[in-house]
Amino acid sequence: MRKSVIAAVAVTLWAAGSAFAQSTLQQQVDRIQQQLQQLGSGNPSPELQQQVQQTAMQLMMLGRGGRGAAPPRAAAPAPYECEPVNPNATPEARALLKTLCDVSGKGILTGQHNFPNERTLDTDRIFDTTGKYPAVWGSDFGFTDGEDKDAITHRDLMIAEARKQAAAGSIVYLCWHMLRPTEDEPGKPGSSWSGSVQARLSDDQWQELIASDSPLHQRWEKYMDTAAAYLKQLQDAHIAVLWRPMHENNGTFFWWGGHPGPYGTAMLYREVDNRMVNVHHLNNLIWVWNQNGPAAGGEFYNFFPGKNYCDVVSYDNYSKLDDRYYYEIQTIADGKPIALGEVGAIPSPEILKSQPKWTFFMTWAGMTGVPPQPPPPDVIVAQRQRLVQQLEDLQKQLQQLGTGTPSPELLQQAQRLAM
Repeated sequence: MRKSVIAAVAVTLWAAGSAFAQSTLQQQVDRIQQQLQQLGSGNPSPELQQQVQQTAMQLMMLGRGGRGAAPPRAAAPAPYECEPVNPNATPEARALLKTLCDVSGKGILTGQHNFPNERTLDTDRIFDTTGKYPAVWGSDFGFTDGEDKDAITHRDLMIAEARKQAAAGSIVYLCWHMLRPTEDEPGKPGSSWSGSVQARLSDDQWQELIASDSPLHQRWEKYMDTAAAYLKQLQDAHIAVLWRPMHENNGTFFWWGGHPGPYGTAMLYREVDNRMVNVHHLNNLIWVWNQNGPAAGGEFYNFFPGKNYCDVVSYDNYSKLDDRYYYEIQTIADGKPIALGEVGAIPSPEILKSQPKWTFFMTWAGMTGVPPQPPPPDVIVAQRQRLVQQLEDLQKQLQQLGTGTPSPELLQQAQRLAM
């Protein structure tokens, strides 16, 4: 009976030893001896005394950081091995992620966005100027009707272009400026940008959206299903996609963004993952989590969905590419590839030297940095004729005002434009 009491007390003391100083441990040993005496047997047997002393020594070793009694340390997390977060990722998706891992710290892949209904307009401009195509071809699922640049009218042609780009060796990179789930596709050019894509949901609507059995959540699922059908075409064609859903989601300028915390934007991002991977079995996606800068220090962490939901950590910045964003993104990524999801201009050599881990960047449509091409000759002739006609009309107006003929300078300008 007394042996079991001593054993239990010894185990308890061993477990607590690392938290107490040496003097406190000695006091505990003294109390054990007093308790043994109170059991009515006088001094404990030599065997029990030896057991107590051994326990005290182990505790004292713990208090001094002794090796023999130290509890085992938790195993260090395994280093990142460039494995997709989707364990069922296709060989093409695995190869794409491996490409990003390999380029990190050694170079950077160039990228160019193209509006969905313009398909290759900006990419072709770069080729016409440089003789080379960017490594990454980007586009969007769009949201408007008609023949607007963001139209959904020809999504099939956008996907066909993605297949063509992949066949030529480009990396396909897709995002989606989608309408709020409170509205039906397609939207209207102009009005639907501010009236839906950049509008807000009320707090009640947001709570309904993240409730999986709600009517609004089901409407949102139909939007996801629409995109999934097109992404499935690319999977069937053995094409991997850099997929950047709910982009810039720390910002408050898109309806899906600006909701921090466990039931905010990060939760909706995880819902996208669940829908695409577990419902539609899209295994060709490399998941690109994306933030927006400039932003307050530490803000990005409030929107991070967890390391099991992204393969690439990125942010967009149309301003100064400060080092602090680079280090913050690196910290969140914890070894995973990082990228500049959108930029307004090609990063300078100085930036790339001081921030060498970026794996790719993408300049937005219309921001290629390529000088505008001069208009065709027939357009120039028409412009000159229009200007000459305007000057002739001005001459008539001056004569009608009684001021005589135009000045020699004005006549000279008219003659120069007419040449």
